Amino acid sequence: MRRAGWIAGAASAVLVAAGGVTCAVAGDDGGGAGAPPPAASSADAGFARDMAVHHQQAVEMSYIVRDRTDDVEVRRLAYDIAQTQANQRGMLLGWLDLWELPKVSADPPMTWMGMRGAPSEGDGALMPGMATDAELARLGKLRGRQAEVYYLRLMTEHHKGGVHMAQACAARCTVGVEKRLARGMAEAQESEIGLMTDMLRERGA
Repeated sequence: MRRAGWIAGAASAVLVAAGGVTCAVAGDDGGGAGAPPPAASSADAGFARDMAVHHQQAVEMSYIVRDRTDDVEVRRLAYDIAQTQANQRGMLLGWLDLWELPKVSADPPMTWMGMRGAPSEGDGALMPGMATDAELARLGKLRGRQAEVYYLRLMTEHHKGGVHMAQACAARCTVGVEKRLARGMAEAQESEIGLMTDMLRERGA
């Protein structure tokens, strides 16, 4: 119960903070009054585009496992991750609209971080930490404890990739509220990695 309360409390705090960030971004251009919006090739735009895609898969995996297990703890974690990341994804896409920038780019993912090309071409993993097409298909076939363990392993790796990207934005992005959101994402996902490690250990994995 203590852990469940922590998860729910953390998710609620992130959602409340996210709402404040959404309201504030229009007035925080990161470069002073009258500064132009970020360029399409900027770290700000690249992070918004790539993290929106990254988050979408986390939402998808979380809804898959929710229907594959009756475990209350895993279902609650999956629901919190899905709700938090869906909310953040909406913010990221909203910023791109606000900046009048495209939501897709001809450049490979993570180019804004100095990285080029998918980490493992041909298997469906667009960015580090993201599950492959085969892994998503497998998750959709498992049930019970097997689904729980597989989801926790996939989401742990997914969070590690997300933390790497969020830390890069915190270092490279120029829009103040986006940098703060990125730092918050990294801290929250690092905490959830610890939580999921404990949940895996409890399941003998």
